[in-house]
Amino acid sequence: MFAERWKGEPVADVANMLARAALSKGITAQRLCKNVTLYLNELTFPGEGIQRQTPGDQKPLLLMLPWLGSRPQAVAKYCEIYFRTGFDVLVVESEVKDFLWPRWGLDRGKTLLELLQSEPLMSRPLLVHAFSIGGYTFGQLLVHISRDKERYQAVTNRIKGQVFDSLVVGSLEHMAAGLGKTIFPRFESLIKQASMLYFSIFKRQTVDYFNASIDVFYNTPVKAPALVFFCDNDVMSDATSVEKLMDYWQKHGVDVMGKKWEVSTHAGHLRRHPQEYLNTLDTFLHSLRVAPLKAKM
Repeated sequence: MFAERWKGEPVADVANMLARAALSKGITAQRLCKNVTLYLNELTFPGEGIQRQTPGDQKPLLLMLPWLGSRPQAVAKYCEIYFRTGFDVLVVESEVKDFLWPRWGLDRGKTLLELLQSEPLMSRPLLVHAFSIGGYTFGQLLVHISRDKERYQAVTNRIKGQVFDSLVVGSLEHMAAGLGKTIFPRFESLIKQASMLYFSIFKRQTVDYFNASIDVFYNTPVKAPALVFFCDNDVMSDATSVEKLMDYWQKHGVDVMGKKWEVSTHAGHLRRHPQEYLNTLDTFLHSLRVAPLKAKM
């Protein structure tokens, strides 16, 4: 099923995105299914020559889960970081409806797992980089993995590292505030109140699913090392809750590295603190030894 989609023509909006972002030649894009785009990286850098070539089935793949409402130009900047280090990139965009009606999000999570187990992705080493509500999307994958660990063991084993940027963690109000800020910033307070009312009316279809997902996220079946970016002034990502999560993971066998700023921007740490962000990410990637890194960030 996915092999057929793989043969489809490049998606125009993706090509336009790459052009607007002024990425170097050597990147092609293919839409595998709805909201899922694979960027194939054939970039070369001076002095690397033939040694940079890696067999397709062993080339590391980044699973990127952007924040809700992310602009193509912003996502492209993160893609370029990984292109320069030798990764292909699989971008999976989140939708509001998958958050508001979690059963749909679970369906998408299962579809993504099937995709990762299909050609041409089924044997690739994986790195996950999730931003904001993208962490919730990754949590939906973890729910399926936790329910059938044997079936998805191969995917779990292929995940070599996890990067989480501005995780939306804390109370349900943090989630509602996040919706307000990302959907209609001008009506943030109204959206937050409406969301809380919606969650209370449809508790069994929303809150109960959220709690189950949070529990799986804490007790993650993925034990690969994790890097967490966060800050003290993020109203959508409670720093105390993030530190509590990191401490819990550390005590349960996950090697965790954290980078916290007193003042920064939700899902905008790279823009606000570029050198610190890149240096931290570079150190983390080198520690994973997924594949020889092709260029320093």
